[in-house]
Amino acid sequence: MIKRTNQGLIVGLRISPNAKKNEIIKDGDLIKIKITAQPIDGKANKTLIEFLSKKFKIPKTSIKIVKGETSKEKSVLFITGNEELIKLLSESFG
Repeated sequence: MIKRTNQGLIVGLRISPNAKKNEIIKDGDLIKIKITAQPIDGKANKTLIEFLSKKFKIPKTSIKIVKGETSKEKSVLFITGNEELIKLLSESFG
């Protein structure tokens, strides 16, 4: 699920913690992200934001988990008005 808002782009993700490496996997309409961290004390969420920040070269403060803080199913908001970045994110997750 990808949804454009006035703040930026919301992307629906499924997280798999305890992976061997951080990576994005598209499985049909589902976007899976494998994270090396364990889902303890918010470590997986922190690693997810750091991974997405490095992958798309945007500040960590521009990425917020808006739904699913304690779930594997998450909605992540990329706060941006940059059309090129929105296009890149849409292509990467779409």
